[in-house]
Amino acid sequence: MSALFLKRLARLRVPIGFVCAFIALALARPSWRSLWLGLAIAVPGELLRVWAAGHIEKGREITRSGPYRFFRHPLYLGSTLMGLGFAVAAASLTVFLLAVGYLVITLVAAVRTEEAALDERFAGEYSAYREGRAKPVRRAFSVSRVMANREHRALAGITLAFLWLAYRV
Repeated sequence: MSALFLKRLARLRVPIGFVCAFIALALARPSWRSLWLGLAIAVPGELLRVWAAGHIEKGREITRSGPYRFFRHPLYLGSTLMGLGFAVAAASLTVFLLAVGYLVITLVAAVRTEEAALDERFAGEYSAYREGRAKPVRRAFSVSRVMANREHRALAGITLAFLWLAYRV
């Protein structure tokens, strides 16, 4: 895939995600069991995203505190867990395939685009982080950073999705 295509796909991942979510919500056939199993997967994903959002200074630095000490892309890992949790809760093979397809295609595009941009913007500092040569940074978790990174939107989205699934049981 070309860099330009990946960049466009990465930019469109949120609107594409809304379309996929509406389709998934329509096709979902949840049970109470699937809903609880899905929540057990999605909640840790959202908690990871909140932790990451409380540490990241997007566009200002290569963040190396909080979950960034352990994962290069904790926000995307959290999103993946949330998406898989939703798919399990939906109890539909079609929804599961749609969610996995969406996550693989859009997050691969986002990661590749983002890593290339970070390498360029921070002149090798991201490569050092990616290769494990950068020292971790101590930074306290900040709720104001979580809000500035608009993580409340992801929390609201996953809450509404699960409430809709519960309504459909």
